[in-house]
Amino acid sequence: MTFPEKPYGSIEEYVSDYFDRCALAAQSIPGEALKRASEILLSSYRAGNWVYACGNGGSASISNHLMCDHGKCVRTDTRLAPRVMSLSANVAMITAIANDISYDDIYVYQLQSAAKTGDVLITISSSGNSENIVRVLSWARDNGVHTIAMTGFDGGRSKQLADVSLHVTGDNYGVIEDVHQGLMHVLAQYIRQADMDPAIIPERKF
Repeated sequence: MTFPEKPYGSIEEYVSDYFDRCALAAQSIPGEALKRASEILLSSYRAGNWVYACGNGGSASISNHLMCDHGKCVRTDTRLAPRVMSLSANVAMITAIANDISYDDIYVYQLQSAAKTGDVLITISSSGNSENIVRVLSWARDNGVHTIAMTGFDGGRSKQLADVSLHVTGDNYGVIEDVHQGLMHVLAQYIRQADMDPAIIPERKF
């Protein structure tokens, strides 16, 4: 059943049901997939490999936020110096590729110029079927780049292409994107505390 499946007369009732859906969606993420994603990222940060992220619309904003939190917050109080780039951040590059080549190539074109074997690609796409996301995942898979896909709805082609599928069971864009944002934070904070001196964890704000 979709959400909302009925009109609501009060925002109090709506917000209660909305966050109930968010909780259910968060609980749907396979624990083993989340464990594998954290292992890939921590290993990459320790090895000095690059992590690239991308998405469209609200998912592009999550990609940019990931660059901040994984690039800056993960480094705080750790021995890690993460190399993180959002392929969604450079408007001049994106519009040049879209205008001169194709919007479907805005991410794969950038990755082809930058990525090396052992790097990581994180894609964020609620539908999992955005062509520019599918193309960059396909290229990464074929060129030795580890892939992590955050998806919703039925997961689309991204769910099948990625090494690790962080699939959120949900059918509301807001709910799915909220959980994707939460996943971005969870991965950053978990990796940070995993590399910290245990004695200072209670003294720090996350």
